[in-house]
Amino acid sequence: MSSPQRQSIVVIDYNGGNLASAARALTRAAQDCGIAADVTITADPHAVLAADRIVLPGQGAFADCAAGLAAQPGLQDAIIAATDGGTPFLGICVGMQLMATRGREHGVTPGFGWIRGDITLMSAPGLRLPQMGWNQLDFTPGAHPLTEGLAADAHGYFVHSFALSGHDPATLVATTDYGGAVPAIVAHANRAGTQFHVEKSQKVGLRILANFLRWAPAPATGGALGPS
Repeated sequence: MSSPQRQSIVVIDYNGGNLASAARALTRAAQDCGIAADVTITADPHAVLAADRIVLPGQGAFADCAAGLAAQPGLQDAIIAATDGGTPFLGICVGMQLMATRGREHGVTPGFGWIRGDITLMSAPGLRLPQMGWNQLDFTPGAHPLTEGLAADAHGYFVHSFALSGHDPATLVATTDYGGAVPAIVAHANRAGTQFHVEKSQKVGLRILANFLRWAPAPATGGALGPS
């Protein structure tokens, strides 16, 4: 009997932070769900184009992460081309924010435009910013493959002061409550993102990553529309 084909998973390296911990979490998630996988941290556009899954971590300011990504020759174009072709994509924290139309932190910076909306300073009267720590995820069980198997009281680990606003509700997979509903997981076709750090969210994060590795979404057909 032939061995199962190994998945090639790339973690995008653009000096965006949390790369090693994201790679370790992906390796653990693959092991936990019995998927043979090679996880590579890379800025090589050819590796991105050949990958079976793309993960874009990020921490810090939107503008800084966007500039770091643009500074890697051919990398942003490779991410766009691969995901246009149907490769599943997962953005983490600022990696998710870069999926939006634009960021409004330290000026206005264009994002990928895959998810309609802007990344703006959160409004959380009486609460400290950044939101830092564990917070409950609010989602409809069974509504999206990324949340399969999560308990109704699942929590993620958040560290952020800016969040998606002006979005299409159809792209929301999960929210969290921090002075009001805050987008926590978004998805459109084969592109998804988590505002919280899945690599720091213990069993919940590992389950979401395992779901991502098993995810077989339909590719995007253009525009920032609804989820798959």
